[in-house]
Amino acid sequence: MNKGSTSKALDNLKWLLAIAVFGVAVVGNSYFVEVAFLYRVLGVLALFIIGLVLIALTSFGSNALKLMKESRTEIRKVVWPTRMETTQTFMIVFGAIVILCLFFWGLESLLSFLTRLVLG
Repeated sequence: MNKGSTSKALDNLKWLLAIAVFGVAVVGNSYFVEVAFLYRVLGVLALFIIGLVLIALTSFGSNALKLMKESRTEIRKVVWPTRMETTQTFMIVFGAIVILCLFFWGLESLLSFLTRLVLG
C-alpha cells in the first residue's frame, strides 16, 4: 500500500468514527430520557466535540480549518461602510422601492381601468 491510499483509508476510518460518535450522541439523547436534561445536553455536546475533533484530523477537516482561519484574516481586511454611508444607501434603496411601488400601482390602475373599459 502506498502512502496516499493509507492516508485515505485512515481518513475514511476517522469519518466513520465521527459519524458513529454523532449517532451515539443522537441515539443516546433519546435513549436516556430519564436522565436530567442538563446531563444529556452536556453528554451530547461532549460527543459532538469529539466528533468534530475527529473530522478536524482528516485532510478535509484540516483544509476546512485552514480556510476558516484565512477567512478571518480576510474579514479583518474588509473596509466596512460608516453609519452615514449605510444610512444613505438605505435611503436610496427605500426611495427607489417607493418610486417603483407607485409606478406599478399606477400601471396596475391603468390596466385595470382599460380592462373594465374593454369588458364593459
